[in-house]
Amino acid sequence: MRDEVFNKPLNPGTAFEFNQEVAEVFDDMVSRSVPFYDEIHRILLDIVDRACPQLEKVYDLGCSTGTTISILSRHVAGRGLNPAFIGVDNSESMLVKCREKIAASGVPNCTLHCQNIEDTDIRDADLVVMNYTLQFIDPDKRPGVLGNIHRGLREGGVFVLSEKIKVDEAQVQALLTELYYDFKRRNGYSELEIAQKREALENVLRPITPEQQLAALRAAGFTKVDMIFRWYNFASYLAIR
Repeated sequence: MRDEVFNKPLNPGTAFEFNQEVAEVFDDMVSRSVPFYDEIHRILLDIVDRACPQLEKVYDLGCSTGTTISILSRHVAGRGLNPAFIGVDNSESMLVKCREKIAASGVPNCTLHCQNIEDTDIRDADLVVMNYTLQFIDPDKRPGVLGNIHRGLREGGVFVLSEKIKVDEAQVQALLTELYYDFKRRNGYSELEIAQKREALENVLRPITPEQQLAALRAAGFTKVDMIFRWYNFASYLAIR
């Protein structure tokens, strides 16, 4: 279904939620709102091929509609691997769609949990993926989340994180924001949709700078970290236990 959540006037102060209305159109929303969304998955698969020879347990934190789990499962099956997938999301509406997708994709071994990521116990993970999810968690809770991921990975385990970012220089930040809105305009979003979603995400999605993110990963215990992708105000990071 096409994303038209913000194409009609909403009450001022309406906050963004991952509710049923959003879940119904989420796949279209993310494909039109997140630049290089497909390429991020391609990068993830390349990393798995090179850095995860053993793949027995995978966590997708903020699994939404199950796209990442489905793509990963199909890919590693070609290598004869059948890892246990653990998907975590605190939106039951999203998990309804996730269950449908992983069933349709034939993912053989997947457990889904409807809970907050900060309450998730991570153990013996070979791979943890967190795509555009940490940005929605209270900044005060993020160090605990990253520390839990570090502790829950096996030695040599991989953490791939993708986030919206900001920069400190106001003029550059303003330019990056407008360039991003140009991207959304090219993908068919109207000025009303762009403005209303921006307002709805205020104080819900709280990005930090790349320097802050890398520092947070190191503070969590990761010593092998780097940014591996950036497009304007979006970035992906690789951290190895």
